Amino acid sequence: MTDSADQPVPAPRLPVSLLLGYGVGSVGTGMFTTVPGLLLLYFMTDTLGIPAGLAGWAVFGPKLWDVLIDPLVGTLSDRTRSSLGRRRPYLLAGGLLLPVFFAALFSVPVFQSHRASFLYVAGAFLLAATAFAVFQVPYLAMPAEMTRDYHERTTLMTYRLAFMSAGILTGGAAAPLLVQAGGGGRRGYAVMGLVLGGVCLLVLLGAFFATRRAPRLEHVASSLSLREQLRVAASNRPFFVLLAGYFLQLAALSCLLSAVPFYAKYVLHGNAGTVTILFACLMVPAMAAMPLWNLLSRRLGKLGGYLTSTVLFAAVNLSLLPASPEHIRVIYLQVALLGVTYAGAQLFPFSMLPDTIQADQARSGLRREGAFTGVWTANEKTAMALGALLAGLVLDFMGFVESVPGQLVSQPASAVLGIRLTMTLLPPALLLLSLPILRRYDLSPERLASLEDERRAAPNAS
Repeated sequence: MTDSADQPVPAPRLPVSLLLGYGVGSVGTGMFTTVPGLLLLYFMTDTLGIPAGLAGWAVFGPKLWDVLIDPLVGTLSDRTRSSLGRRRPYLLAGGLLLPVFFAALFSVPVFQSHRASFLYVAGAFLLAATAFAVFQVPYLAMPAEMTRDYHERTTLMTYRLAFMSAGILTGGAAAPLLVQAGGGGRRGYAVMGLVLGGVCLLVLLGAFFATRRAPRLEHVASSLSLREQLRVAASNRPFFVLLAGYFLQLAALSCLLSAVPFYAKYVLHGNAGTVTILFACLMVPAMAAMPLWNLLSRRLGKLGGYLTSTVLFAAVNLSLLPASPEHIRVIYLQVALLGVTYAGAQLFPFSMLPDTIQADQARSGLRREGAFTGVWTANEKTAMALGALLAGLVLDFMGFVESVPGQLVSQPASAVLGIRLTMTLLPPALLLLSLPILRRYDLSPERLASLEDERRAAPNAS
């Protein structure tokens, strides 16, 4: 008998309540991705007194673990038997653990040396990243099970990325103000970690409860090991093209995020409020632009929209190079335009990811969404960590001087130039490098339909 998953039946529209319930989890994932990306490097250099180069390794080192843990979590979720389904037990576990380690990351005890502080931060970040993997990998696998409709996935991702933008806005804009409201220094960061950790707890568990009626697949038996699944997945050309291009783009975004607090303080001569305004200018237009990019995807195609938004993102980012405090309002306008382009650069890869997973299922007959999203999430976190490492190494090479609260330092002109380059030149360079890779992506709606037809017509489909 033919598997019901292969029958050409119309895909029902997902109810708005489910779209909202699934999307709310991205508030928490967006916050966790953003706050360490924005503040962890700055926290280590300007509060804990850790040299910039060493601080960059504290962000990058734990991410090497993700290369192993993320695909493992994905494969385990593929094979899980549970009354909650394959994915939701992991949403529950990750939703409970991540807020705890998030708070611990910024609650650093007073040590006698900056090396001890470095080890604590690296260890706490390792635990937080592991908890994040437990939630995020199965969470990203769910859309491929929730709908098989090509355009419905873009709608689902529009909801998810709108909530993720809200999380990025909440984390990026509120975190600096919470640090300031908590008294600054170590205590201020600890207060921020506790408050935002509490918010993460609410939204992550909210997604767990709200998806209890989401369409899902039960346990699918598989004799393939993790290594064999990854080897077979390597034959999915559209997936790895998308993976490689998005890796460069995330490294670019991480460079930009890591540089923002340095840019606000040492280039714009601002404070925590300046960082908040910059983030609001970025994310409010991004949230508003999501429906626009969703509409454009039907005219330009997903790949066309992705390439267009990437080019515009790079161009607007580069325009910030000559910025000065005297033209702060112009800078805010430029960042708002950057937010519009950022929305497209985030929407399209996540709407294309389930298509590549469906293509794999059509070719192989296997359901291994978790294996693919495990690789995807490891790729995400490695790229974000690499961007922060590059930022730290550039600042260290350009002579940036680390400090602790109450210590006055004067940054050399070379360090300020390094901040400008990390914020406005390195990210566009990485974005433009991703374009020739992404142009090799060839999974159109017609190609996807053809693969489905071939699968149904195959002799072993019954």
